[in-house]
Amino acid sequence: MAAGGGLPRELDLCQHFDVSRNQVRNALASLAATGLIERTAGRGTRVCQISDWHLLDPLMSEWLAGLEAPDPKLVREIFAFRYSAEPVVASLAASAAVAADIAAIEQAFDGMRTTANAQQAPHHIEYDLAFHEAIYRASHNLVWRQMGHLLRPSIMALIQHSQHSVAALDDSLARHGRVLAAIREGQPQAAERAAREVLKRTAIDLGIVAEISASRDAARTMRNRI
Repeated sequence: MAAGGGLPRELDLCQHFDVSRNQVRNALASLAATGLIERTAGRGTRVCQISDWHLLDPLMSEWLAGLEAPDPKLVREIFAFRYSAEPVVASLAASAAVAADIAAIEQAFDGMRTTANAQQAPHHIEYDLAFHEAIYRASHNLVWRQMGHLLRPSIMALIQHSQHSVAALDDSLARHGRVLAAIREGQPQAAERAAREVLKRTAIDLGIVAEISASRDAARTMRNRI
């Protein structure tokens, strides 16, 4: 249903889904709490604009991960946030990571490398997600650590909807490997650059951009097209 559209009455929803009125009310309350709908006495219930959705709400993130075809605008918005945030987080991780943090990132990367094939795609997604989560934790910043947890389903949704060929997986692995190397060597600026290169690969896989030059103009191209 399009934003601004009205939802059927509670009784109609009960009949359509063959559920009780309490169940319908609880479901509508959850939708309202996450900003998906707005309920107004005397005016009914309408669907809210994407800009009003509470994207970091855990329930919303869980729903996003289950979508087969998320709204392209929503994909772009989530990606734009990651493109702004994750290079900074990688830089912090390169400055703050201890041995246990690096070991966790290395373990996730090894898992990505051993599952980089179509047959093991679900496992590869989990290891890819673990890689990014480990970097958020390695920042040793309480807010970023919490943000990594909240973003987990949203990041998974982006990874799931990336279209990876074998060549693209090899390229993605190489880029992730450079992030790992920079964090391991304690090089914040290199980690920031490498994380941005990972996200440029993601933009290609998601179809946000068709191609990204490796030149110094690449970052400008990304900003202009997302």
